[in-house]
Amino acid sequence: MNKLTCSQQINDIVSEVKKAVIGKDTIVIKTLLAILCKGHILIEDIPGVGKTTMALAFSKALALEHNRMQFTPDVLPSDITGFSVYNKVKNTFEFHPGVAFCNLFLADEINRTSSKTQSALLELMEEKSITVDGNTYKLPEPYTVIATQNPIGSAGTHNLPDSQLDRFMIKLSMGYPDFENEVAILKTKYNSMPLDNVREVANARIINELQEFISNVYVDDKVYEYIVQLSAATRNHPMIKLGVSPRGTLALMQISKGIAAAVGRDYVIPEDVNYICGDVFEHRIMLNSKAKLSDMTPSDIICDIIKSVPIPGISSK
Repeated sequence: MNKLTCSQQINDIVSEVKKAVIGKDTIVIKTLLAILCKGHILIEDIPGVGKTTMALAFSKALALEHNRMQFTPDVLPSDITGFSVYNKVKNTFEFHPGVAFCNLFLADEINRTSSKTQSALLELMEEKSITVDGNTYKLPEPYTVIATQNPIGSAGTHNLPDSQLDRFMIKLSMGYPDFENEVAILKTKYNSMPLDNVREVANARIINELQEFISNVYVDDKVYEYIVQLSAATRNHPMIKLGVSPRGTLALMQISKGIAAAVGRDYVIPEDVNYICGDVFEHRIMLNSKAKLSDMTPSDIICDIIKSVPIPGISSK
């Protein structure tokens, strides 16, 4: 696969998903790039803005096996990972896979379940495997978790552990549609379901090829240093109590490669890094009391950091 084929394939997938998700082109593109960079996506927003619809549209356009679980307080870790059952006939234990065994796992309203159940996702998101009763089972490739959550403070919600937040490559918010797009949504759902119009334009083999191409996108030493400088700035900022981890630094590098590939380049430039930095960093930092008293948000601080770190002299050729 070459850079033009890669860019065209990405555009084809985005075009299909946009049939079901109207007016959220940027969110669709960022979600796809996270999938192609082997990352996981957290979407935080109020109910009813299309989070689940987008996830289902991706599963259809990519022809991936998908499972969906509505996270409620009574969901158990074994519902996700699976469990072993004794077979009297064979005199052995047999493993029954949980809902996480698929290519695309949609964890709906993930912050409505207990911390114990949320922790069941830690291994599968990081290592793409699940350990049950001392046996480790590999998950199918490609593998992605798309999790949705309602805003913290909504009835029945729990904060996700920092270790779990760090495993999401990006965190997005869809927001309300504007006036014209909301009218378009009404028209498209007047006598049909938009998801029915989404065609399969890729499959697991194509996704693996796209992932392989993106992993080989060139990153100059100056860009490596720039990414690390951005991460280091979060750890030394006077209004940040907990900065970005090395996992976050790696995530920014990976998805920056995806952005380059999406626009038809096989090398990363600083503008790619700046474009996605907020989506990668904002959910990974913890503000201190000084920031809260100053009414500063994670977005404000990341924007300040991007402005303060000198951009290396690399541009599009």
